[in-house]
Amino acid sequence: MPNSPDKRLARFKHIVVEGPIGVGKSSLARKLADYLGADLLLEQAEENPFLGRFYENIAGHAFQTQLFFLTQRVKQMQSASQPGMFPHGVVSDFLFAKDALFARMNLSDDEHRLYMEVSGQIAPQVSEPDLVIWLQASPETLIERIRTRSVGIEQRITLDYLQRLCDAYAAYFHAYEGAPMFAVGTEHLNPVDREADFALLIERMAAF
Repeated sequence: MPNSPDKRLARFKHIVVEGPIGVGKSSLARKLADYLGADLLLEQAEENPFLGRFYENIAGHAFQTQLFFLTQRVKQMQSASQPGMFPHGVVSDFLFAKDALFARMNLSDDEHRLYMEVSGQIAPQVSEPDLVIWLQASPETLIERIRTRSVGIEQRITLDYLQRLCDAYAAYFHAYEGAPMFAVGTEHLNPVDREADFALLIERMAAF
């Protein structure tokens, strides 16, 4: 790990690490927060009571799952934007705006219209981050990582779902203009476990 934070990174008060499930965003967010001396804000997926049922029956439980995540993330992001709450900056493993990605992917047309009405009322309360790091991996790699870490409810995730999720992320971020964003392929670059790769990531972030 680099000895001390690059001063050029000080302009990024809020860094988001994003990507599909299994790509390693939480692990990298933890490492970045530790390196930068920043606070860590993690998605609390385990608190969502609908998530297990969602993976069993996406169509039947997508709307409840999305609404829970929406309200949960609003509360988290509101706390992050309060003056003085995170004086050393914050690194999070979720982008509030990406909720629309999952809504479009999983909800019926009628559910999506209702969801967007609700989301549209509260989205303006949430500010965009200063930098987004988009982690990428193939669906085959993702499902291998998910199987390896053996989280119970995640074992129901299918390769088809991961393919659709990767495609949705690609479409979303190719049109994303909310904050500076760069993509990191994790098939061969491993900034969590290899210090040389982490140092390379830090240098690219600083020069971005």
